[in-house]
Amino acid sequence: MADPQINDFPTSQVPVLEAQSPQEASPVCDCWQQVVQAVMGVVLLLGALAMVHYYAPTTAQAEPPSDLQKQVHELSAQVEQLKQDQAMPAVVLNRYRNSIGYIYGVYQVGFANQRPVVRARVSGTGFLIGNGLLATNRHVAEPWYGDAEAQKLIDQGATGMLESLVIFFPGSPTPVNLLPAAVSKTSDLAVLHTEDSDVVRGLPVLPLAKSPGAPGQLVTVIGYPMGIAGMVAKSPTRIYERMAYRHNDISAASELAALSLIRPSTTCGHLGDVVGDKLIYDAPTAHGGSGGPVFNTKGEVIGVNSAYMDGFTGGTLGVSVDSLRPLLREAQNPR
Repeated sequence: MADPQINDFPTSQVPVLEAQSPQEASPVCDCWQQVVQAVMGVVLLLGALAMVHYYAPTTAQAEPPSDLQKQVHELSAQVEQLKQDQAMPAVVLNRYRNSIGYIYGVYQVGFANQRPVVRARVSGTGFLIGNGLLATNRHVAEPWYGDAEAQKLIDQGATGMLESLVIFFPGSPTPVNLLPAAVSKTSDLAVLHTEDSDVVRGLPVLPLAKSPGAPGQLVTVIGYPMGIAGMVAKSPTRIYERMAYRHNDISAASELAALSLIRPSTTCGHLGDVVGDKLIYDAPTAHGGSGGPVFNTKGEVIGVNSAYMDGFTGGTLGVSVDSLRPLLREAQNPR
């Protein structure tokens, strides 16, 4: 049996002029509803049994009413918590949507005084974590990172260079230029500076959790899976028909922004495991989702969406907030 293939999200290996086929990103969290419905069914059954015991004639084996009332109170609290957990994806999307942007860029890899050997685009997600500071993946900020073809050229003396890197925030028709701030040497993380812009001022900063938490918890991932193609697929029919076969270039992104169609997607799942600074969860995503925030049920960021494993639906990978926090301090206090 072949080993599972781990894939980074950006379309960094796709030539600039090659178009992606549109695929619609799914924002629906059906798995959460199914889980909540099942758990609420059990809770209601237990509540009914407790009420029967409460109103039935007291026997030697019956629990004191105070204990039964305590159980009913605990069950009610559990139901309320389940309702809050179910509503969390909508809460974080409504609260932080405008602070989670679509990153688009063009880069090249080549040798000095020669035409570039590789010229391609990069597509990803970034979110505000400080005053003018944006978190994303290193393979979005430096698209040649982790690219086998580019690395082979770099080993031969070539260099990678960004021609442009911008971010489109929802609700704004104007992209914002991005500049490097801090790049992790051990994790697939980067922090970028946004240029001073009215677009960024006033946008809320996403809160970082103190720790990623324990496996088993519900998580929400927000980003731009499939990049421009994904957003076009979600567009109204008349716009989709006009833009479906456009090249995924900066003009297409600008047109979507002008039409207020830069809109992130939300997916949900469970945190399956935490290994070192690596998070493993089953919230689905795709290329373009790189760099998106992973939220817990408190609406805090526990990690940064990073990659996925082919052939395993539960194998979406992220980088823990524990690795992001020191990188943020480095960007805030440059030497």
